[in-house]
Amino acid sequence: MTSTASKTTQKTAHIVSEPSRKDAGKTARAAELRAANINPRTGLATDYLNHFNEAIMLLEMIPDMPDCAEDFLTWRPLSYREHFAASNFRARELAIAAYDSADSRIRGEFDSITSAMTSILTAVGTAMRQARQDKTRARLAEQATGWVKPLVTLAGGIINGQGIQSGAEADVDYIMTH
Repeated sequence: MTSTASKTTQKTAHIVSEPSRKDAGKTARAAELRAANINPRTGLATDYLNHFNEAIMLLEMIPDMPDCAEDFLTWRPLSYREHFAASNFRARELAIAAYDSADSRIRGEFDSITSAMTSILTAVGTAMRQARQDKTRARLAEQATGWVKPLVTLAGGIINGQGIQSGAEADVDYIMTH
């Protein structure tokens, strides 16, 4: 009997310890991501938004300093992976790996928004190269800033796990999870 009880205890301990190891691994991974400024729930890092904020900053300077248009025209779009591969971000490999393993729905929403920002900024760059008057470039810069800033906010919301659900979708999700 003692031998059977001992085997049962060992099996139970094994069953209990397996989820505990998985939970400990998830907890350690989440802590590692948080320490690197990567959201553990989404696998995304706000550092990528600095790439777009740089372009916005340059655009905002153009109306007061028209020569900054040339600085904006040197800005080049980078994908999430390209940004981190080229950056000095201390956990760049972790950021890329977390992005690659992120939920495809979250990553898809995020990529859609960053793609829209890239398209806007690229189109504005093309238009500025063709514009000959500072006033035209200033107007393009102001319009682009108005379009891109809200998209940066949306992308930040996705990174932080807020998503871009409509009010009804968010209400349904809240009801289903509570």
